[in-house]
Amino acid sequence: MSGLEPFGARLRRAMDERGPLCVGIDPHASLLAEWGLNDDVAGLERFSRTVVEAVADRVAVLKPQSAFFERFGSRGVAVLEKSVAEARAAGALVVMDAKRGDIGSTMAAYAESFLHKDAPLFSDALTVSPYLGYGSLSPAVALARENGAGLFVLALTSNPEGGEVQHAVRSDGRNVGATMLAHLAAENTGEEPLGSFGAVVGATLGDLSTYDLDINGPLLAPGIGAQGATPADLPGVFGAAVRNVVPNVSRGVLRHGPDTVALRDAAERFAEEIRHAATPS
Repeated sequence: MSGLEPFGARLRRAMDERGPLCVGIDPHASLLAEWGLNDDVAGLERFSRTVVEAVADRVAVLKPQSAFFERFGSRGVAVLEKSVAEARAAGALVVMDAKRGDIGSTMAAYAESFLHKDAPLFSDALTVSPYLGYGSLSPAVALARENGAGLFVLALTSNPEGGEVQHAVRSDGRNVGATMLAHLAAENTGEEPLGSFGAVVGATLGDLSTYDLDINGPLLAPGIGAQGATPADLPGVFGAAVRNVVPNVSRGVLRHGPDTVALRDAAERFAEEIRHAATPS
């Protein structure tokens, strides 16, 4: 065992203490340019270091998008390793947004890359795709449990194309997205104060009252800010499950860089607005 308490317990405490906000680290070319940085490894490193220094000691979760680091090859991955380590050292939980999904030994290898306690890229949680069948995630589920880590499984995503898979109706009458939520609820049975196996559910999807979002686990909710959703929308989308929502904001915070004070102020504003929206009146 890793010695870490389960991810769900650590996440619940971080959200209660720091506010329920996940800030994305998405160093895509256009954002580097907005910051006055070159689209190269030096620009990538400056961008990532600035975000970590600005907010890792005050937000609950940081979510680096692996693809924006991987595109620079081994030097980009080295920047990602450093960013993860420094963010965790500052007290933020790190959700690696890599959306891995495969079968058998290959899925196990992906899991070892991000969920083994001794891996250079060890993260508190990993986003995964279940669309080779939920059972294909078993190696990642097992390794996450062993190492006190968690998973966020793509369930009801905000991209329009996702519906052709996630809304497809199975022979039992339940659609695929609802099936994923049911699998996660089973993983989290009996866990307190929160399970470690969460779902990715878009904040832009509107009323989701036909879905059982009470999975006793976290709901990672992209879509706040640039994609059009606001903190005030969260209760209407997530209903009674809103307390377990971890809203992700990327550009809404990152566009305030490279000024570290402006980045901090933006993150704190979002965290307070989200806390207010998620607190029953």
